[in-house]
Amino acid sequence: MRCRKQNGQWGVGVVISSLPALAVLLLTGQSADQTEDNAAVLLAYVRFYDPPGRACRDLRGGGVETEIKEDKQAPATSKRNKKRFVAQQMLCRLEVLAHNLLVWARGWLAPHCPRIARLGLLRLMRDVVHVTGQIVLDSHQSVRQIILNPADPFARELQTGLAALLAYEHVAVRLGET
Repeated sequence: MRCRKQNGQWGVGVVISSLPALAVLLLTGQSADQTEDNAAVLLAYVRFYDPPGRACRDLRGGGVETEIKEDKQAPATSKRNKKRFVAQQMLCRLEVLAHNLLVWARGWLAPHCPRIARLGLLRLMRDVVHVTGQIVLDSHQSVRQIILNPADPFARELQTGLAALLAYEHVAVRLGET
């Protein structure tokens, strides 16, 4: 959809929906016989997404907008562009991997760390992944012990979660001076 902005330039908006046209027409109080009228259907989708007379925040949860913002902020890569197409593809794939790792880690820690399980990706990255500490390796370069900084507000809960996750690997997780 195109519309004129306040500064006189044209803006373009895209609404993607899985709802069929008939459902959107009925939900916006329009006639079901307008399904063949493309302009009426488009207007119904726009009204359904952003009803007239109400602020967007009033009726939308903002889940999609929040998720997109979170994805860009958590790995902090929203402004990194590469000159070569292949390098940009690799950067995008690394961003997807970082996103997936954060989501998986939150899921793995969730049964043992309820406060961490409620965090969004940005706070998870900023407050939990950046907990300071030390990793102690054995002579074969395998992790034997993780020592977390006790001054960190998430360290105690993270210790419980990591200890449960790493018990089968015989990795000790403790709080201590780093």
